[in-house]
Amino acid sequence: MSQLKITELTKKYYNKIALRNVTLNFEQGKIYGLLGPNGSGKTTLMKVVAGLHKQTSGNVFINDEELSYKTKAYVSYMPTENYLYGSFKVVDILKFYKDMYEDFRYDYAVSLLNEIKVNMGNKVSNLSSGEIGKLKTVIALSRDAEIYMLDEPLNGVDVLSRDTIMDIITKSHSENKIIVISTHLVSEIEKILDTVIFLNEGTVEIFGDAEELRQERQLSVEGIYKEVFRNA
Repeated sequence: MSQLKITELTKKYYNKIALRNVTLNFEQGKIYGLLGPNGSGKTTLMKVVAGLHKQTSGNVFINDEELSYKTKAYVSYMPTENYLYGSFKVVDILKFYKDMYEDFRYDYAVSLLNEIKVNMGNKVSNLSSGEIGKLKTVIALSRDAEIYMLDEPLNGVDVLSRDTIMDIITKSHSENKIIVISTHLVSEIEKILDTVIFLNEGTVEIFGDAEELRQERQLSVEGIYKEVFRNA
C-alpha cells in the first residue's frame, strides 16, 4: 500500500524559506496536482520527497518509513530540465535505466515509445522538445515505483505532445500508485487531477478534492487558481 505523509515540513536556503510548515497526506490511487506559480516551492517539495534535498525541519514518511536512502527507491522523480545525454540514442537511454534501476520495466517503456512513435534509434540531440518531454515521462513512469513525482512535465512542450503526455500519465496510473504532477499550466491538466494542492510562497493555500472544489466554488480548477494567485 503506497502512502506519503508530510508533517510540518520546512525548508530554508540560507535566509530564504522555500517551504513553511507544509502538512499533506497523499493516498494511493490518486493523481495530485501541485499547483502554483514559479517560485512557490513546488520543485523543492518534490526534491525533498525524492531524497535529493534535506528538509530543515518536519517529517516525511513513505509507507510509514522516515525519509532515508532506502525510501529513495520508492520514488520516481522527473525533473523539469532535460537531463538526458544528447549523444545517447533513445534505446541507449532505456538500457541505461534498465541497468540503473531494478524496477525499470524495459519492455513497457519500449511499447509506450512505439505507441507514441518516438524512434528508438534517434539520438536525444535530434529529438524535438515534444519528443524529449514524452521520453522523460515514459522513463519516469516505466519504473515500478510507489510514488511518481513529475515536475512540470508540460513545460516547453507543444499542445499535441501535451495531450500525449497526459495520455501516458493516465495509462500508467493504477490503484496502488501515487502520482504527483507540478504545473502552472492548470487548464491543460486539470481534467486528469483527482486532488489539488495550491502552494503559494511555500505555504499550502488549498488542499482538496478537485471535483468538490469545483462544486463548492462554481469555478474550474483554473478559475480557482486565477483567484488564488491573481496578485502572486
